Amino acid sequence: MSTDSTLQSHPRNEPNSAASSALRERVIEALRTVFDPEIPVNIYDLGLVYRLDVDAQAGRVTIHMTLTAPGCPVAQTFPATVEDCVRDVEGVSAASVELVWDPPWTRARMSEAALLQLGML
Repeated sequence: MSTDSTLQSHPRNEPNSAASSALRERVIEALRTVFDPEIPVNIYDLGLVYRLDVDAQAGRVTIHMTLTAPGCPVAQTFPATVEDCVRDVEGVSAASVELVWDPPWTRARMSEAALLQLGML
């Protein structure tokens, strides 16, 4: 299952949807540089990003994400790591990350690339 097919997105009513799409793609590229601390796969392909809202006009990005386990030792610090990464994306002026636990993460959320990388395909 691809994360793109399960990722919720709530498009904004923006006059320039091309700008929004371009910023969204840059944010996804950035998210693919952030790796889960316990599994050597990026958080996007692991399916940890549940929702990605991009407001290109205001430069705001909001992310709802989870971790592979609620007791993950980086639960307190990891959202800030992701926010910092997204804020570095050209066109982003503000980023916020909220951890959510529902629905619980399962390996079914992983992209084919992640499954292949971990030898699960």
